Amino acid sequence: MGTRITRTHRIFLIGFILFATFASAANAATVQERVNQYGAAVRARMEPRFKAACLTYPAARLTFIVLKDVKRLELWAGNNTSKDAPMRLVKTYEIKAASGTAGPKLREGDRQVPEGIYAIESLNPNSRYHLSLRINYPNAFDRARAREERRANLGGDIMIHGKAVSIGCIAMGDEAAEELFVMAAQTGVKNIRVLLCPCDLRSQENFLPPFTAPGWTATIYKNLKLALEDYK
Repeated sequence: MGTRITRTHRIFLIGFILFATFASAANAATVQERVNQYGAAVRARMEPRFKAACLTYPAARLTFIVLKDVKRLELWAGNNTSKDAPMRLVKTYEIKAASGTAGPKLREGDRQVPEGIYAIESLNPNSRYHLSLRINYPNAFDRARAREERRANLGGDIMIHGKAVSIGCIAMGDEAAEELFVMAAQTGVKNIRVLLCPCDLRSQENFLPPFTAPGWTATIYKNLKLALEDYK
């Protein structure tokens, strides 16, 4: 009798899990459905800012500049996908939560927000943190340094997302996440650049890596300083 009950419970549990999985999949939204859901409100908020910056909405190109020390994200946009086209500042956001300190991310669980030049890899319209934009950490530079140092388990799943809690990600709050998500979807992730900076290297040109950081961190900061020349 006890064995039959155990099997019955097991079958019930498997059935419940399968039902929950299918129900969740059935309720999942696509990126376009989220754009349809939030797009009009985002346009109403953002289009006047784009016009004030002499830009059309949506943009042909976007750059997100994250300044870790002051928890700020700058949104820059351009009307042309050419890398030589000028970029203009459209809006500055407060980052609601971001863990870690200055210095690159080295391994899973170090709670660090990465540093360097990245891209947006994909958009998640069904994030546990409202909406999210996935950063392509680790990139080729990160993986090359890890191979040289024989480091494994670099971590991943670094997101710009909603809500106000973060462990190594960049939490923006829901309204800001809606704006960034919709604009990213409309612009196209291949036209987005992400600069993750320890501080504003445009004004703190002599900023040095933490003494605990790897020697190659100086190369990251040099590359970021060069990239930031286009955003002044």
